[in-house]
Amino acid sequence: MDTATQTGTGTPCEVPEEAPAVSGAQRWARRITDGVEPKNVIIAVLPLIGVVRYGLAGLGWAAFAALFAAVLPTWFIRRGMRAGRIEDRHVGRRQRRLVVLPFVMLSVLTSLVTMVLVDAPSDLTAMVLAMFASLVPLLAVTVWWKISVHTAVTSGAVICVALALGPWWLLAYPLVGAVGWSRVVLRDHTLAQTLAGTVVGGLTAGLTFWAAR
Repeated sequence: MDTATQTGTGTPCEVPEEAPAVSGAQRWARRITDGVEPKNVIIAVLPLIGVVRYGLAGLGWAAFAALFAAVLPTWFIRRGMRAGRIEDRHVGRRQRRLVVLPFVMLSVLTSLVTMVLVDAPSDLTAMVLAMFASLVPLLAVTVWWKISVHTAVTSGAVICVALALGPWWLLAYPLVGAVGWSRVVLRDHTLAQTLAGTVVGGLTAGLTFWAAR
């Protein structure tokens, strides 16, 4: 039989199509893409720098910064998904990113202004400034090309942590390559888009953090 079979009464019954097989590489790529997504990187890196550099006070400021840089943007994306305006948590469509990125920039800028006004710890303020600075070229490029935000955020985060806590943290940089690989395997980005994100995020965040701290 092809797409239908006969019941005892002679009524055709459709056979459900089988879901396409998922390879081991795709399963690992999905785990990496979901596990090392930008919000998770931000939520991990800010407390790391805050606690190591400033103790419990740093943890409090890290939580404040993460609220605006990760939690509120996640809420905005999920709200868009419930309304049907955004298709997935990673905002796969470039046009939708042109709505999400400005919201993220405004949210990060709000925390940055607050931290500057109340003289928050310098490394955490510099980290938030580095995030905002990275979003500017990412938004500009996204107008015409789907640059990878995953690799941009991960690359910038590793470089900023290395500047703040020591060069040994650069040993974590292969994680950026793993993230880029996952995005290509899942066909969410091309190799060029992941490499561009790596360079733009790393240079912009790194230089901004170095100059501002």
